[in-house]
Amino acid sequence: MSPRVPRVLAVAGTDPTGGAGQHADLKSIAAMGGYGMSAVTAVVVQNTLGVRGVHVPPVEFLAAQLDAVAEDVEIDAVKIGMLGSVPVIETVTRWLEDHRPPVVVLDPVMVATSGGRLLEREAEDALRAMLRHADLVTPNLPELAVLAQEEIASSWAEALAQGHRVARAHDTLVLVKGGHLTGDRTPDALVGPDAPEPLVAFDGARVPTENSHGTGCSLSSALATLQARHGDWAHSLGIAREWLRGALERSGDLAVGHGSGPVHHFHHVQDALESWGAAPARFSDELWAASAGVRREIEELDFVRGLGDGRLEPERFLAYLDQDLQYLDGYSRALTLLAARAPDERQRLFFATGAVSCTETESELHRARLQHAATGAAGAGPGEVTRRYTSFLLAATAAEPYPVGLAAVLPCFWVYADVGRHLGELAAAAGTGEHPYADWLATYADEGFQAATRTARELLDEAARGASPAVRERMREVFLEACALERDFFDAPVAAVRLAGIDGIE
Repeated sequence: MSPRVPRVLAVAGTDPTGGAGQHADLKSIAAMGGYGMSAVTAVVVQNTLGVRGVHVPPVEFLAAQLDAVAEDVEIDAVKIGMLGSVPVIETVTRWLEDHRPPVVVLDPVMVATSGGRLLEREAEDALRAMLRHADLVTPNLPELAVLAQEEIASSWAEALAQGHRVARAHDTLVLVKGGHLTGDRTPDALVGPDAPEPLVAFDGARVPTENSHGTGCSLSSALATLQARHGDWAHSLGIAREWLRGALERSGDLAVGHGSGPVHHFHHVQDALESWGAAPARFSDELWAASAGVRREIEELDFVRGLGDGRLEPERFLAYLDQDLQYLDGYSRALTLLAARAPDERQRLFFATGAVSCTETESELHRARLQHAATGAAGAGPGEVTRRYTSFLLAATAAEPYPVGLAAVLPCFWVYADVGRHLGELAAAAGTGEHPYADWLATYADEGFQAATRTARELLDEAARGASPAVRERMREVFLEACALERDFFDAPVAAVRLAGIDGIE
């Protein structure tokens, strides 16, 4: 009978940035309720941008690590990742022959997500010979092609067929993963050496994120742990897929590195930690959680999706720019009002500087785009949503208590920054070709704007601490109203086209 806490050994290389290899393995094992152990096959110099070097310790040292664990601990599962060379593969293979745990998952690591090669070409035959010792093999499509000694599958049907051939050739289960295929779906299927059809198959929408560092390591370690616990590969795969999807969706919370960042292994724990008071309570956190529904609606808007993947029609983009330029005039006046009422010099300077930035720096890109617009594409007066939004901001910053005015303008920083993150993920998922709105998307990711967003949030939390319950409730109301206005503002160009009867600019 499996123990309540599976003892799982990860045999793999390292990652100094903590997103892949041993570091991802141990996080995944812990996230799935296991106790992680490790034997290091290689010390890798890498970060989210790429692999810079690999040092392989003597295989005698690796063998000593493996033996030391096996002599003392009953191992319930082993996950094998980066091996790198023929001597390392042979060393681990001999250990498996002598100390085979009940569950063996082999992730045939050959090339890092960032592009660095992690397996010597002459070691490929040795790795294929090792497959017979595994219960489950978890290659991505390029790795599956190497194992099958074929070209990389270009369709899901080809991938499944290739997975079946590898499973039959080596008498093992193969997890066929569709993450490397093009399109907005990511299927996975478990195939075996006997059944002509997949033992179980899953499908789902692709998560739009550029943070995929260590996904293969994480999934395989999670599967090893879950299988040691449940003894059911299909059930284990279902749990692991759902967990990994959440880890990809929340990866942006980590803000690690400037390349392909890591997934958030403990996304499912984060909310519990905050509810236990492990993280300092912040009023802005409450507001952000309350706005989750509106923010999801923003991400699903046709305008936002089209702007992110580059398919937005120029007419709609110009209509948005025209209204945004007019919005900035009202927003700048609102910040000026807030600056005049600020309780100290630091806050006065922050909002006054923001007001100047609106009228000078931020408007420059709008004008550069609009000056080339065709007659009628720009230059109209403020639309109904623009008027509502600017009137709302001016009223909140002029007539409401100062903390309420702060809450009204915070979504102009925070929701805008969050939309920018989402747009960046959509643009990354769309490919590396020239993006028609690349210069515009870059304004969202500007570090100066991100820093201003953090400052605005800190000022709101400071104001909330000294506010009465009634004022805090009013802060909540105006924050959510501003979020809804942000949604309506992003949707306004598309809505206007629909009302004009020319939806799609056909």
